[in-house]
Amino acid sequence: MTRRISRRAALGIAATTALAGCAGPPTAAPSPSATTRSTTTTPPVTTTTATTTTTVAPGGPAVEVVRASSGRPEVALTFHGDGPLEITRQVLALLAKNNAKITVFAVGTWLTSTPDGARMVRDGGHELGNHTWSHPDLERYQPGPMLTEIERCRDALSTVAGTPGVFFRQSQGQHATARELAAAGTAGYARTLSYDVDSLDWTDPGAAAIRRAAGAAKAGSVVSMHLGHPGTVQALPGILTDLAARGLTPVTAAELLR
Repeated sequence: MTRRISRRAALGIAATTALAGCAGPPTAAPSPSATTRSTTTTPPVTTTTATTTTTVAPGGPAVEVVRASSGRPEVALTFHGDGPLEITRQVLALLAKNNAKITVFAVGTWLTSTPDGARMVRDGGHELGNHTWSHPDLERYQPGPMLTEIERCRDALSTVAGTPGVFFRQSQGQHATARELAAAGTAGYARTLSYDVDSLDWTDPGAAAIRRAAGAAKAGSVVSMHLGHPGTVQALPGILTDLAARGLTPVTAAELLR
C-alpha cells in the first residue's frame, strides 16, 4: 500500500465512533502540525523487510519494518491492545490451544484501565509493544505532544508489564511517517512495526470476512488484528486452521524478525 489513509478518513467520523478502542480521544492536547496526514503521500519507509536486528544511532529515527524476508514459514499476528478483559482472555485461550504466539501493541489507556490484560499477554509467552497512549491520529500532532504519546505508553508498559516493548507502532496509519519515526527513535525504539496484511476486523465485517482478509498472509507477513472485537474471536480459530494448513506458524514479531 502506498497511500497513508487514516482509519477515521477511510470510514468517516460516524463509522469510526463505533470502533471499540480504535479512536479514543487523545489525552494530550492535539495540535495539528504544518504537515498533516495526506491521503496521497507515499510513506517514507526506510526499511520494509528485515531478517536481522536493525542497528540505528541512539536517539536517531527508528526504522520502519513491514514484513520479514527470511523465507521461513512464519507469520506475525499483531493485535491492537484495547478492549474488555474477557475478549483478551478468549483470544489468549485460543492461542494457547493452538500453540500460537502473538504480539500485542498496547494502548496506554488500556494498560492503566485493564492492567491484567497486558499481564495475561506477557504471562502467556506473548510479546508487548507500544501503540501510543491514547491512539490518536498521531501525525496531526506537533512534535512535543507526539513524543509524549509514545513516552507515556512506553512508561506505562514498563510499569505494568516490566518492559517498554521492542517495537513501536504508529496509531491510525498503516505506515509510519518521517516525523513518527523520529519521535519513536527519540523515545528509544529502534524499529517501528507496520504490517502488510490488514484483517479489517476493526470494521466488524463478520468472522468470515475477517478470515478471508487474513488469508492474504504469506511467509514473513505481519497481520494487523484487534483485541476488543467479538468478530475477531469468532474468526481466530479459522485463521489459525488456515495458517496451519499452509504450513505457516504464528510467532511473535521479534521471533519473525530474528
